[in-house]
Amino acid sequence: MRMSALLLVGSLIPLSGCVTAAVGAAGAVGVAAIQDKSFGESLDDAAASNELKARLMTASPSAFNEVDVEVAGRMALLSGRVPTMADRHEAERIAWGVGLLQDVKNEIQVREKGGVVQNLNDEWITGRVRSRLFGDSEVKSVNVNIETYDGTVYLMGLARSQRELQKIAEHASKVRGVKEVVTYIQLPESRTRARQTAASQPPYQPQPQQQAPQTGGGYNPYAPPTNE
Repeated sequence: MRMSALLLVGSLIPLSGCVTAAVGAAGAVGVAAIQDKSFGESLDDAAASNELKARLMTASPSAFNEVDVEVAGRMALLSGRVPTMADRHEAERIAWGVGLLQDVKNEIQVREKGGVVQNLNDEWITGRVRSRLFGDSEVKSVNVNIETYDGTVYLMGLARSQRELQKIAEHASKVRGVKEVVTYIQLPESRTRARQTAASQPPYQPQPQQQAPQTGGGYNPYAPPTNE
């Protein structure tokens, strides 16, 4: 099992679900009441998540019905599967078009459907990871969102300390059937820095190339060039 730990420029707690689900403002208020996030942050994340899910389903229900969308601190994480590389690129392009989002991380796999057994295994893994976090008094499990696809566990949210972040990743890595743990979890001190960085970064201007542009760091590779 391989573990990847990424402390990213972004922020805070996710509101989760596949593209067929939606979280309204009332749900966002309830989540904010127990998570370490403000009311405004909850509304922004919920609005961005719902808009992105709606755009994906409008674009192609058949291509994107197995894409999972997580939004935390105006950063979107795309996971799951699509049939073709073109669909993977299109999902990311659509995500960058959501105005409330400042960053997009694309973890979508291009592959055939996994089937019922894989889905059940992934759900079991997610449940076991959630159970381990809930049972640890040093971890505030409500601050962590968990998605699993084909044995890869994706974590988003907030860790209150470096120790807590490490414990969260370790708990996920110890669950039977987990192949890899990818964390997009931030520490509290990253929140202010992330907002300042996002506000100060110049627009990204992609160069002509054959392959899909690289993403991350809050740069939108699909933004039109600006005139100096």
